[in-house]
Amino acid sequence: MGIEAVIFDIGNVLIRWQPELYYDAVIGEDRRRAMFEAVDLHAMNERIDAGEDFRTTVEDCAAANPAFASEIMHWHDNWVQLAAPAIDGSVTLLRALRERDVPVFFLSNIGEGPLRQGQEIYPFLAEYDRAYISGAMKAIKPFEDIYRMVEDDCGLAPETLLFADDRADNIATAAARGWQTHLFTTPEGWAACLAAHGLLPEDIL
Repeated sequence: MGIEAVIFDIGNVLIRWQPELYYDAVIGEDRRRAMFEAVDLHAMNERIDAGEDFRTTVEDCAAANPAFASEIMHWHDNWVQLAAPAIDGSVTLLRALRERDVPVFFLSNIGEGPLRQGQEIYPFLAEYDRAYISGAMKAIKPFEDIYRMVEDDCGLAPETLLFADDRADNIATAAARGWQTHLFTTPEGWAACLAAHGLLPEDIL
């Protein structure tokens, strides 16, 4: 049975997601290290991914940590700079698949608010056939519920889904459910996988 839909993660597949690099550039590495040691910003972000309100969650975290309040607010106010740049090769692959009428889905741990901000800057974040967004679904990777929800919604057999994600734990859950998977490291590696499945030409990048 062939591939009937290709599923992209967003962070570190379509756009770089390494907030530490943003903060290093804006406030310096020493200040960034002190802030991340004092405040679990990634845990804050996981709450947003799980469906909590974007602005309120960041504001509450800032209020609870006044020594870093202004820097924490960057997470909301400058999110499109934190989530940058676009990974151009992956965008090329996404668009090439859609030009060939291959259904493209997103499956991402991301809040609805961040995604809306991202779509204002990155048009390709609205270029999909179906989007499965953790903040809207109130379920997150790598737990099985969100994968099951994808299957139930799209109605496709697990073995016909080809999923790229940069995290091995997210890939492992998908593979255990019978999905075809690719652990993303570079657009070139993802392109080779898509070519091996006969979905795109080998020289696409």
